[in-house]
Amino acid sequence: MKNLVEKKLHSKCVYKGCLLHVWRDDVELPNGKTSIREYIRHPGAVVVVPVLDNGNIILEKQFRYPSNRVFIECPAGKIDPGETLEDTARRELLEETGYECSELTYLGKVHPGIGYTDEQIYLYEGKGLKQQKTARDDDEFLEIFDIPAKEAYQMVIRGEITDAKSVTAILLFWEKRMQKEMT
Repeated sequence: MKNLVEKKLHSKCVYKGCLLHVWRDDVELPNGKTSIREYIRHPGAVVVVPVLDNGNIILEKQFRYPSNRVFIECPAGKIDPGETLEDTARRELLEETGYECSELTYLGKVHPGIGYTDEQIYLYEGKGLKQQKTARDDDEFLEIFDIPAKEAYQMVIRGEITDAKSVTAILLFWEKRMQKEMT
């Protein structure tokens, strides 16, 4: 197999924001030529498919400024420094939905934009939910609702849920559920 790895020659942060940092690197390609790579560094995130005792899952509607529209999503958020993945999942679930969960099951991970970011999103199923109070950030406005898991799966198939992290989490959750029912 031919070597596909690019070698970093020089790296410079060209923008440092509150959340995202943009980098511009000079790289040596496998054929010895050079090129430029621009990308966003991201701390990573966690998404949770919260499952109520009746089997319904909790989703949220949220306006996303870059796309200028409201999306249907699973609760999610960035990993804070020093925080474990499970701590992030529990914190974001509580902040956004007002639910605590007693059980988290790892579903997998997704790289949402491999051509322009190093972000990784870890996917979980949350069960044993207990209603508490929400603790949203001051700039976070959400509408929370629950629907049968099959309806969430169908919304993905119909293209009504298009957020990559939520699509992946719901599909992996659904596949796991179907496998359990077949055994």
